[in-house]
Amino acid sequence: MLTIDPKSLPVSKLHVYLQGAIAPRPIAFVSSMDRKGNVNLSPFSFFNLFSSNPPILIFSPSRRVRDNSTKHTLQNVSEVLEVTINIVNFNMVQQTSLASCEFPKDANEFIKAGFTELPSQKVQPPRVAESPVSFECKVNEVKPLGTDGGAGNLVICEVLLMHIKDEVLNESGSIDPFKMDAVARMGNDYYCRANGESIFIVPKPNEKMGIGFDQIPVRIRNSSVLTGNDLGQLANIQQLPDQKGIDEFRSSSDVQLALSYGEGAIHKLAQGYLKEGKLEEAWKVLLS
Repeated sequence: MLTIDPKSLPVSKLHVYLQGAIAPRPIAFVSSMDRKGNVNLSPFSFFNLFSSNPPILIFSPSRRVRDNSTKHTLQNVSEVLEVTINIVNFNMVQQTSLASCEFPKDANEFIKAGFTELPSQKVQPPRVAESPVSFECKVNEVKPLGTDGGAGNLVICEVLLMHIKDEVLNESGSIDPFKMDAVARMGNDYYCRANGESIFIVPKPNEKMGIGFDQIPVRIRNSSVLTGNDLGQLANIQQLPDQKGIDEFRSSSDVQLALSYGEGAIHKLAQGYLKEGKLEEAWKVLLS
C-alpha cells in the first residue's frame, strides 16, 4: 500500500493523487462578471451541495500551482457578488472543457466555447442556455484556504432561483438521472458519464432498520462467494423470512439442484437473486 504524507510531496504531485482519489466530482460551470460588465465562464470540479435550507452550493477556484496566480472567476466574485452555476451534461462536455482554456480576461468564454447566454432573472451573470439545470446565486462569502499555489478559495453561494429544463424531468416532476446525463471530473484527463449501467439503485435504510451485518449467520458472513456488497444487501433486510416461507421455497427445482451441489452453489444462487433485487428470495435460499 502506498502511504503518503501530504507534506512530503510537491504540491503538483499531491494534486494529482487527490484528484484521482476524490472522484467523480460534479462540475460547476460558473458564469461570473466583473464590475465593468465583462462576463467569464469557467468550469470547477471542486464543487458540491452543502445545505438545503438555506440552499447552499460551494465551489472552489484554487490558486494555480505553477505560479500562484488566481483565476478570473475568483477575481470577479470579489467585485460582483453574484454567479450562475450551470450543470454540465454529456452533450456539452467538450465545449465546457474548451471554456477552461486560459483566455485573456476580456475574452467571453460564452463566445469562445460556443455557448448561448441566457439572461438571469435575479442576478447579473447570464445562464448557460445549453445547461439542463442552472442556479442563480448570490455569493455570501469567499473563504480563502491559504495563500500558496494550490490553495482553494471557497465561494459560498446561496441559490436564489433554480431553472430545470422540462426535458430532464420524469412524469412525477423529479429530475431523471438518465435524462440528465450528467458528467463528472476524475483524475488527469478522465471524466465519467452518469448514464446507462453506471446508474444503479441502493435502497436507503433511513426509513426502516436493517438487521445489520452482525445478525448474518457466520457461515453466510464468511462465504467465499458472497461479496461485501452482497452481504450489505442481506444485512439491510428488516426481518428474516419465516420458516414456512423458507420450506415452500426450498421445494423449487433451482433450490433443490443447488442443494445437491453444496454450499457454494447455494450462495451463487442467492447471489443471482440479489443481482435481480430479490432480497427475500436470496435469504430463503441461504436459509434452506
